[in-house]
Amino acid sequence: MTDANDREALVSYRLESAKEKLKAAIALLADADYKDSVSRSYYAIFTAARALLATKRLDSSKHSGVIALFNQHFVKTGIVDKETSKLIEKAKVYRERADYGDYFIVSKEETASQIESAKKFISEIEKVIEKGKS
Repeated sequence: MTDANDREALVSYRLESAKEKLKAAIALLADADYKDSVSRSYYAIFTAARALLATKRLDSSKHSGVIALFNQHFVKTGIVDKETSKLIEKAKVYRERADYGDYFIVSKEETASQIESAKKFISEIEKVIEKGKS
């Protein structure tokens, strides 16, 4: 296998993983497990961002590093719009509050909104990846 094939396989794997996390977020919403759903929505976005980073052989062991690389290489260059970047930032805040915040309550509507953000983010990332292939 060539390096390009390895990279393409990693990108594909991460995109599928992002979609699996989104599917879990949707199931958790249906079960009224809102905090865990918000967390899965964030991880769907985060994993999709890592898929895009893999197209340029970029990654980080830290969440903040992944977001910084995403912004540096894709948002600041105009490949991804700033609105898409805001989705990951908002999702990160919700995920941190849901996972670590005492007495944090997230509503069904907020949870559903985060799922919609994850769907939009993944869709945008897929478009950028497809555009990069042509």
